[in-house]
Amino acid sequence: MPNSLGQVPYTVAVLVPCYNEEKTIGQVVTGFKSAIPQAVVYVYDNHSMDQTSARAKTAGAVVGYEPHPGKGNVVRRMFADIEADIYVLVDGDDTYDAFSAPEMIQKLIDEKLDMVVGTRLTEHDAMAFRKGHRFGNDLLTGFMGFLFGKSFTDILSGYRVFSKRFVKSFPALSKGFETESELTIHALEMRMPTGEVITPYKSRPSESQSKLRTYQDGFRILVTILGLFKEERPLTAFTILFACLALLSMALAVPIIMTYMETGLVPRFPTAILSMGIMVLAFLSLTSGIVLETVTRGRKEMKRMCYLSIPVFKRQDSEEKR
Repeated sequence: MPNSLGQVPYTVAVLVPCYNEEKTIGQVVTGFKSAIPQAVVYVYDNHSMDQTSARAKTAGAVVGYEPHPGKGNVVRRMFADIEADIYVLVDGDDTYDAFSAPEMIQKLIDEKLDMVVGTRLTEHDAMAFRKGHRFGNDLLTGFMGFLFGKSFTDILSGYRVFSKRFVKSFPALSKGFETESELTIHALEMRMPTGEVITPYKSRPSESQSKLRTYQDGFRILVTILGLFKEERPLTAFTILFACLALLSMALAVPIIMTYMETGLVPRFPTAILSMGIMVLAFLSLTSGIVLETVTRGRKEMKRMCYLSIPVFKRQDSEEKR
């Protein structure tokens, strides 16, 4: 039975970034308008070459445009343009279940969360994941959990519900599909209250084509995770680099030191100089990590203050005062 959401005193915006989704966008818009009658559905067209915009408008969506290619660019534009108390982010390929949104929104409200992720890995069609996608998802999720701490089971899910304070404090620097990883890491590093809801995941319609490139996008997501790890935890990242360089330097130096202790000679000056240079680089890396950790702490404090300056569910608070 479809979930239903009561008439909560909040404005709800459904955000649908789209590129060439004319086959499915109509069903997505009508599905979410049926599941959340009080919500406004926004479809932002990422310079599609088909009838995506026209069909979204016919289905009753508010249509916007973002000319710069990439899902991350569209999400950045939508987060900047649209004002609401609660945001639902979903893909336009009709693979996510619209009637899971009320449960996700209710969880966000009841538990006072900032992000609820619709996890796809438990209930999904047999052909919903392309070859290698499930393995890649598990690999990237596990790797992110190792670096940042395990909090989610499906970091690549495109189905999420956010509070206003999350959306308006999110820097949105990614350009493409790696934006899901950036959303997850932002929540983890800001120590926001988050949750997950199991949601059905369907296969794409046969006439609809996926924009995801398995290996290229997977590599970009991996690079994004490593880059954000360096940005958010520089002391740890540069300490690891320091340890690797120091071990390499010592591995080169040990035979030279042993020879010197036995003969009193240093027969391989180039190797000795290389070992010394690598050790200098190791300590420069450690020093960089210490300095950047201080900078990062100040940046996190500013982001936290920006996050706290945005009221949660302002509409409800104002009504309670009446």
